[in-house]
Amino acid sequence: MFDPTIYENLKVVLEGAVYDLDLSGDILVTNRSDQIDMSTLSRNYTIRFVLQNEEDSHASPWAEFALTAGLEDLAAEILERKPSSQGCTLTIRFGFTMEDPENNCPAIAASLASIWSGRPTITQTVSYVFGQREHCWNNDVLLEFGRKLDESHVDDFTGLLEHTVKTLSLLREKHAA
Repeated sequence: MFDPTIYENLKVVLEGAVYDLDLSGDILVTNRSDQIDMSTLSRNYTIRFVLQNEEDSHASPWAEFALTAGLEDLAAEILERKPSSQGCTLTIRFGFTMEDPENNCPAIAASLASIWSGRPTITQTVSYVFGQREHCWNNDVLLEFGRKLDESHVDDFTGLLEHTVKTLSLLREKHAA
């Protein structure tokens, strides 16, 4: 029998919390991935969802949680190095299409800073596919928390999911094209 790593414990809790929201009808899980990269000994778990009752879940704003742990994270845990070097990284990503990024991006930044209380670093990357739907831009919003997570942060997942659902609602109502 082996002792699960911080990554494995957090992945189980995160996945359970997201699927609880799916089962309650608040969100719809549209994709998930659990990958192990054998060349770098890293792990990456992502789970993507949209708000429930979206007419077209492929065109709706989506959110994605990504939990990652690399070799350094695993080694720090196995070798029982200082607790601050142990853990894994969680990022949250939002994706949606919009018009007029010059005006919408500052408004989105202000809205997200308000919802997330300025805690995560928020980066917006705007792009478009050449030749498709002129004036329709893809916005990829990344939230990074700048610290390692461990089992002591499990109770934070409920709040993170609440903020994420609130953000998806705001993006759907105000900013998505």
